[in-house]
Amino acid sequence: MNSLARQTLAGLRILLVLTVLTGVVYPLGVWVVSRLPGLRAGAEGSVVTVAGRTVGSDLIGIDAVAGDPNHDPYFHTRPSATARDGDGLGPADASTSGGSNEGGFNPDLVATIRAREDIIAKREGVTPARVPADAVTASGSGLDPDISPAYAELQVPRVARENGLSRERVRALVAEHTDGRDLGFVGEPGVHVLELNLAVQAAKR
Repeated sequence: MNSLARQTLAGLRILLVLTVLTGVVYPLGVWVVSRLPGLRAGAEGSVVTVAGRTVGSDLIGIDAVAGDPNHDPYFHTRPSATARDGDGLGPADASTSGGSNEGGFNPDLVATIRAREDIIAKREGVTPARVPADAVTASGSGLDPDISPAYAELQVPRVARENGLSRERVRALVAEHTDGRDLGFVGEPGVHVLELNLAVQAAKR
């Protein structure tokens, strides 16, 4: 057997071994691990269900849309660069993610932020100065499921009014769905919007 034939056979053997390892053994191993108790929900996308119906994911924030904008009963997420609306408010495109890639001093971004402040201030019945930063700035992914406690507090009066609940009751629900810092010191507290909206709807019944 000449040198070329030996090299060809060696290459084919390596190809076969790596195909089995990376194309069969490794994916199968990952799948088996994902079936372990405590890991399956995350592996399946951390799906949130209510009465057997899928209503969203624990990891992806999608802004709720009110049937009547003048009577909006929902807490809202951060804006997203993938939203269909030019101002970034409203539902994001959950099939993709990403920021606008515009710098903090970009005039278009500054104008968009000012427009968002005006829209949110009008919706919540406050001055633009009271609108917190995360209400008008998108994250890197544009699909954050959490908002700051300050942004949640800003929305409490409207949500309470539109759902026929007391502000104290809604604030209690916000507190129940506020996560602390990771490990007690990493990051900032966040309020999970989907879970909070579901809790508000349940409290109405």
